[in-house]
Amino acid sequence: MGDDLRLRAVVGLAQAMAAAQGPREVWRGAALGACRALGGSFAALSVWEREQGRLRVLVNAGRLAAGEEEYPEAETYPVHQFPEITEFLHERWAGGGEPDAWVETADGRAEGRPGYCHQRVAALRRRGRGCCVVAPIVLHGHAWGELYVAREPGEVVFGRADAGFATVLAAVVAAGIVQCERLEEARRLAYTDALTGLANRRAVDARLDEAVEAHRAEGAVVSLVVCDVNGLKRVNDTHGHAVGDRLLERFGSLLSLCGAMLPGTLAARLGGDEFCLVSVGPEAGEVVAVAEELCERAYGLATGEGVACGVASTGDPIGEVRSARRLFRLADAAQYRAKAVRARGPVVAGREAEPETGADAVLKLADAPPPEGGERRRIRGRREGTGDPRRPGRTRRNR
Repeated sequence: MGDDLRLRAVVGLAQAMAAAQGPREVWRGAALGACRALGGSFAALSVWEREQGRLRVLVNAGRLAAGEEEYPEAETYPVHQFPEITEFLHERWAGGGEPDAWVETADGRAEGRPGYCHQRVAALRRRGRGCCVVAPIVLHGHAWGELYVAREPGEVVFGRADAGFATVLAAVVAAGIVQCERLEEARRLAYTDALTGLANRRAVDARLDEAVEAHRAEGAVVSLVVCDVNGLKRVNDTHGHAVGDRLLERFGSLLSLCGAMLPGTLAARLGGDEFCLVSVGPEAGEVVAVAEELCERAYGLATGEGVACGVASTGDPIGEVRSARRLFRLADAAQYRAKAVRARGPVVAGREAEPETGADAVLKLADAPPPEGGERRRIRGRREGTGDPRRPGRTRRNR
């Protein structure tokens, strides 16, 4: 391959990784790009998991052998079978050398600088491949993993020039992985509450919008549990905001624990003293049972006064739910009623009929027109149509 073609291959690899959405696409783009650049038939990207003492395959790309999967769940290899990643390479770097790639062949002859080849040779034979080039991937001065590209039997065996080019490609892959990690960290921070580590309101909005679409398209049961931690202002005023923060953190951990009882449920802090669970799939009764346990456990938190909890589920008779805002209004109204009547357990929309009229109190409250000057309460932490994230009368110190 000429210099111009190799330059184009490097640029193409970098562009493919930059355009990828999420780690899996980055891994796949790296493997496929390197496979094309080196004229291989197969490529894999693996990470060295030091704490487990193993190489774990992240992605297999190209022509897969029997039993190989594109994104394997459990394809791992003990590092002692490939000691070059921990011993040979480390010694070379410590001596001021570079982490060069090397070539192995199915018949055991390797051109260039060989590593410990016996396991590589056995793997090539087992999978019907003729040769491979292995390039270490180095991040922040440490071995992160490896790029592996193979050719079929009968094809031209990789040479020294290919090994040198693979080293360049591995450096490009390393840069792409670093960029991906930075973007993932930025995404994580954008959708994570800093105090509790739970999802934040932005994450809830996104998940609930998707969930309601699934409900409308497929009839999936969507449930929303909204909790307001009672007594936070008293704790802040009496013991200080540091103690109030600890109360929020402890309740966040409790919410996460209870949310885990419902598969696929998102636990989140909406802001201030408000938290929620977004459940998609479990029946309404299961969600209410978890909400009841959450309320009971919340009363055991030191310094707290329990929670006011409202539940709204499309599995209950609450009418048509065409938007996330509708479900939020119902859950919010249920929570408001729970606080008003000092309910120890959750109030559930569609199940709270008024004794005098038989009309559902929560639905009536949710559907009532807002008072002059704005809604009865801030829905999703903002006034209808304003985007103001503040709520009057609430402390702004617990964040």
